[in-house]
Amino acid sequence: MWSEISNIGDAALTLPIALTCAAWLALTDWRLAARWGVLLAAAMGIVGATKILYAGCGIELPQFDFRVISGHTMLSTSVWTVALSMLWQAFRPGKAPGIAAGLAVGAITAVARVFDHSHTVPEVVVGWMLGALVALVFLRGYDGARQRAFSPRVAAVCLLLVSGIAYGHRAPFQQMIDTHSPQLCAFVRAPSGDGF
Repeated sequence: MWSEISNIGDAALTLPIALTCAAWLALTDWRLAARWGVLLAAAMGIVGATKILYAGCGIELPQFDFRVISGHTMLSTSVWTVALSMLWQAFRPGKAPGIAAGLAVGAITAVARVFDHSHTVPEVVVGWMLGALVALVFLRGYDGARQRAFSPRVAAVCLLLVSGIAYGHRAPFQQMIDTHSPQLCAFVRAPSGDGF
């Protein structure tokens, strides 16, 4: 059961949802779409850096029971908060219900990641906080009433279609990190000119 819940935060689902949000945003303001992409990419870079440091270099903080930031939790929290807030604002004024729903989806994903033994509590807490930060920083500058270039019903159908098609698939990022991180860390640690 926990694995199925965790899937709502997998990059194979959340990145297509994030791209759908970017497409909706680009219909009215390409700068908002770019801002969303940059914020999400920065957070993914932070998560990826912790995973590379742990998988390749063995760097962790054992005193805090912390190895890596939970990417599933970060993606679930940021992407679902933005998607549900945008969708809510397309139907009704206000951001709060969509934000609350998205943050709850992220929290449920965090709980699932702990119970399926993928992460520790500190790892999912940091993932949830990073995802919430990305979503709230983005949504601070987003006014759904002003940005309503898409039909709310079409947006809802698009979100359901993308979710239905992408749910249950797994993005290969973790395998790539596990495979290539040791080489990257060896290159960084090697004396100049001796890498790879």
